[in-house]
Amino acid sequence: MERAIVHMDLDAFFVSCERLNNSKFNGIPLIVGGGDRGVVASCSYEARKFGVRSAMPIRMALRLCPDAKVVKGDYELYSNLSHLVTEVIQEKVPLMEKASIDEFYLDLSGMDQFFGCYKWTQEIAAAVTKETGLPISFALSANKTVAKIGTGEAKPVGKLEIKDLDIKSFLNPLSVKKIPMVGDKTFQLLSRIGIRTIKTLSEVPVLVLQQMIGTNGKELWKKANGIDENPVVPFSERKSISSEHTFSVDTIDVENIKALITGMVEELAFKLRSEKWLASVVLIKIRYSNFDTETKQLKIAYTSADHTLTRVALELFKKLYTRRMRLRLIGVKFTGLVHGNHQMNLFEDTEELMNLYQTMDKIKNRFGENAVGKALGYKYDISV
Repeated sequence: MERAIVHMDLDAFFVSCERLNNSKFNGIPLIVGGGDRGVVASCSYEARKFGVRSAMPIRMALRLCPDAKVVKGDYELYSNLSHLVTEVIQEKVPLMEKASIDEFYLDLSGMDQFFGCYKWTQEIAAAVTKETGLPISFALSANKTVAKIGTGEAKPVGKLEIKDLDIKSFLNPLSVKKIPMVGDKTFQLLSRIGIRTIKTLSEVPVLVLQQMIGTNGKELWKKANGIDENPVVPFSERKSISSEHTFSVDTIDVENIKALITGMVEELAFKLRSEKWLASVVLIKIRYSNFDTETKQLKIAYTSADHTLTRVALELFKKLYTRRMRLRLIGVKFTGLVHGNHQMNLFEDTEELMNLYQTMDKIKNRFGENAVGKALGYKYDISV
């Protein structure tokens, strides 16, 4: 049976949400992000004409487009609208994967005997816009890679079908940067040896690519040739992420406990960013030596930033730990999770902080979660 995979992407999602709230933003260059030292979380197509892009420092974006209006992101609004879009799509398809807050994969394989898959996808997209007011683009093809690239080419508010026989002719003239797994460093590496189009990349022997970029070489070659066997993974929302530590000997060492909380938060925040989650509730749990257990939680703006989550966690612990009694257990839990790309959640944070987190995450991904961390988390022996 031939596969029929759809990629759907809400166009300039954060911008579209803001325009639903305020029609004065329609038709003007609009940037969603932090303050002067923050980064661009999203920007309108009017701003993109001036070279403004996501993850760009706000200062640089305003130099390129001085007339742009900058608004602070409202992640609760975006989350609510994303849930609404999710519900609309889920009601109409047999299998859906939510790849991020504004991206979806649908598996319509075998449904063409009942409806035309392309026509059905058009109706789903129309339903999303009708029920939410949000513009959406899509592409239908044989696999996730080609469908995602197709959506990028169809935007804004576009629709595209790439049939099996047309996949190579569709991909060949495109830049290798269009392949989802190709970042700036890989693109620069390929460009230095003259590989700039997908056609050229598809003709490079697999072994050569493996020697150049390592184990991902084979996967990159397959994508360049329009091959992708990855399935659409059924959507399910993660409810929470947590960590608990039981002391081998009950303790009253507050400074040691604070250091442990800092280390636990850092570990959990790294997992949030790795899995593209943002948390909106922080919960601290303590268990005294007499087994009395108490918890305290606080709702916050969506984030996955260590410094924000650590500050809240330590404040909650200070309010919660009121008895001068030894503790046998400490726990940290993040709930109220929503999907969100890492670079799009630091509305209140600086470019420097964002770069720091990205650098630390790269080191952890390469050398392990304990390869780098804040000094406070290593200051005390947290195994006591």
